[in-house]
Amino acid sequence: MVVEKNKVVGIAYQLKVDDGESGMVDFEHVPENQPFLFLFGAGAVFPKFEEALAGKSIGDGFSVFIDFENAYGDYYEERKTIIPKANFKKDGKKQNEMLKVGAVIPMQDDKGNQIKGEITKIDYMGVHMDFNPPLAAHDLQFDGKIISIRDAQPEEIDHGHVHGPDGHHHH
Repeated sequence: MVVEKNKVVGIAYQLKVDDGESGMVDFEHVPENQPFLFLFGAGAVFPKFEEALAGKSIGDGFSVFIDFENAYGDYYEERKTIIPKANFKKDGKKQNEMLKVGAVIPMQDDKGNQIKGEITKIDYMGVHMDFNPPLAAHDLQFDGKIISIRDAQPEEIDHGHVHGPDGHHHH
């Protein structure tokens, strides 16, 4: 069986990232005993990533470099904003446990889309948040191995993502 559309592929990998200053640094490691599962051909991962895996079999290694334009895009200053502290009140109480520097909070943009923002600072002006993806403007280098390949269930193909014991990840 090979990696192709409508297969659920499990991969182990090491991700290194480069922000253009410090060179490649280790960012994430997915071990073989807990592979990352995704539905191939459903847009769950970057197109360049799928290109590198297409046609491979279980046990095959892969190495793929994705520059930031083809990954999470550039870093935009305008995705940083200050939100009044009053917006974080719930039932009239301040959400102190939520308001911590480094906390990532799901919010909605003006179109109602879920976006995640990281709190970078809290001061008298309000809560400073950054809605850039954490790896915006980073080049990515994946080195890994194909651990498993199976046919996707019809429901997985319908929904466009993996179901199952450890498959329900929304990235």
